[in-house]
Amino acid sequence: MSKAELLMPAGNIEKMQYAIAYGADAVYLGVVDFSLRSMKAGNVITQDNIKQAIATARQMGASAYVTVNVFANNEDIEKLPALLEVLQDEKPDGIIFGDPGFYSILKNKLPDVPLHISTQANTLNYSAVKFWQDLGISRVILGRELSLKEIEIISSKVSDIELEVLVHGSLCVSYSGRCLLSDYFTNNERKSNKGNCTQPCRWSYHLVEENRPGQYYEITEDDRGTYILNPKDLALIKYIPDLINAGVNSFKIEGRTKSLYYASIVAKTYKKAIDSYYQGSEFNADELFDELTKTNNRQFMTGFLVDKPDTEHYNYKSSKGITGATFVGVIEEHVKDNKYIVKLKNQLKKGSMVECITPGGAIETIIESMVMVKGNNEVDVANTNHHVYLELNLPEHMKTEFKWAILRYKE
Repeated sequence: MSKAELLMPAGNIEKMQYAIAYGADAVYLGVVDFSLRSMKAGNVITQDNIKQAIATARQMGASAYVTVNVFANNEDIEKLPALLEVLQDEKPDGIIFGDPGFYSILKNKLPDVPLHISTQANTLNYSAVKFWQDLGISRVILGRELSLKEIEIISSKVSDIELEVLVHGSLCVSYSGRCLLSDYFTNNERKSNKGNCTQPCRWSYHLVEENRPGQYYEITEDDRGTYILNPKDLALIKYIPDLINAGVNSFKIEGRTKSLYYASIVAKTYKKAIDSYYQGSEFNADELFDELTKTNNRQFMTGFLVDKPDTEHYNYKSSKGITGATFVGVIEEHVKDNKYIVKLKNQLKKGSMVECITPGGAIETIIESMVMVKGNNEVDVANTNHHVYLELNLPEHMKTEFKWAILRYKE
């Protein structure tokens, strides 16, 4: 079996580049109307730049998959060919879809592009995997409700097809991502399965029991309600060796709307675990897990992989993410010697201790001085989106990677 790939999200081209620089073997990206992340504004992947995104990924040595995994209405079926025509020049390395109505169109328009079945198809058994294989599908993204043992059985029964598993990121309370809560609460204006979810599973709820006509009794955990539908995030970093042994070919990370800091740190962490397996060396699972807590999360759990989810798999107190470290900024340019231009993502104060992280290493340093690029004046405090000159004494092995360097506060 070939080496299992690390598959990272690409919310935009910049995030995609950082994900690849920090270890992603492949990225998945989608456009408005066909993706389950339908950001319509800002720096996003569109039909205008999707070919550029695919070409950029390949230039950096990664595969690029395009998602068309919405549940389609008639109008979606009619709009799909136009997108596929855009992709005929710069064909992706795979198309991820879940609606059977897309199958014949994809085969007709992009006959040479491998097809991947989305987790939205909730494939949970080897017979279903064999069904898709017989249709010429090259990869099945398994339902997230499977245990490690069930994955092993599927792999042993259908050994000549690629299997992909979600190993990290946010989860919704629904079954394999198939949810109607957003549709219901917005009178069908914000459809979950069209990429426009309002995330009702993160709202604070009060339970009301009807005891007799006209009289209701609130059942609440506290005076603010309770987040009864709010799962913790998935983190299977400790089980990477087990999943590889079980026959998993691709490890998917969730988070197209997350920051480039998230993409970088998560990619670097999981890549280390995967590489350690193939190099025959042990990795410190607790240390890697701790590194993941320094990205935005709702606390972590293991989903269905080890045990069936119980109350410990939910966060009943808050739906807001927590971060164990603060993203400071990115290095944009090497000026001379140890002087770099940094674009700030959060406020930075003179005298702060920061970690400078690159794909190949990390170093701690104190910010002795800051000079504004605009105005060339020294300051004690600089704010988000400011460009500043910083003196960073990077070791030789990190200097060649300054283009992808990120800074965070040392907590």
